Amino acid sequence: MAAARLIALDWGSTRLRAFLLGDSGEVLATRQSNDGAATLSGADAYAAALAALVGDWRADHPGIPLLACGMVGSQYGWREAPYVRCPADAAGLAAQLLTLDGQLSIVPGLVDEAAQPDVMRGEETQIVGALALHPELAEDACLVLPGTHSKWARVKAGRVMGFATHMTGELFALLRQHSVLNRLMPADGSSPASPEAFLKGVDAAQQPGGLGHQLFAVRTLGLFKQLSAEQLPDYLSGLLIGHELASELQGAQTRVALIGDPALCARYARALTHLGQPDPLLLDNTAPAGLWALAQTTNLN
Repeated sequence: MAAARLIALDWGSTRLRAFLLGDSGEVLATRQSNDGAATLSGADAYAAALAALVGDWRADHPGIPLLACGMVGSQYGWREAPYVRCPADAAGLAAQLLTLDGQLSIVPGLVDEAAQPDVMRGEETQIVGALALHPELAEDACLVLPGTHSKWARVKAGRVMGFATHMTGELFALLRQHSVLNRLMPADGSSPASPEAFLKGVDAAQQPGGLGHQLFAVRTLGLFKQLSAEQLPDYLSGLLIGHELASELQGAQTRVALIGDPALCARYARALTHLGQPDPLLLDNTAPAGLWALAQTTNLN
């Protein structure tokens, strides 16, 4: 591994992922641990988690730089990295890296203050990575990062002009597990997939009526046997994702790219094409490419 040039760290709330990157940004090795930012407290705990995961990489490659993104730079992270205001590009992010010591730096998050304050940490790096891997997206595109808190970022001329966060994933988990809606659903959460029920929920979200009212149908459709217990989780997922899409798919169409977990991105892609949108570009974790691009921008590597 003599060609190693950068240790890239995708340090989120629940997991720490490490990538050893080579001369051209290629991934030479990967590791991960459950030492996410939400599980750690204090600089010593962060330093210990980092040493446990990549201490030997650092020993094998003395002086190798480390670049981290994600919740490690939040208020409850190792140290808070400042937010960069939109519009912002890779150069703007790289200019405000927070350096903890001579080797470890943290990528700042993004803030959009156009309406209410909206923030992201980690996703900005995945966006940089997506644009590095697919430069055709830079001119005009919508980059969607589904997850617990889904992000919809509007990109023009290589800059993130603004973005919106939807708590779709967290709402699904809360309603699925802790609301009256879960009473008719299988308790173990192992229902077979029902694409039909999912798309039925997507369609319902496009109809008049508020989300709060439409959510109760998850219960009544089960009560009146119009959907089976096994279909209800997919209907709920479709309803929530459908409302997210209804909110964001307004105005002129632009190229859509989905970034993240392949199974979840496939679900969003199914909903998008069902609503008549062009097939979106599907990308897996682009954080390593984003960290490499930022490191190059600031001459870290």
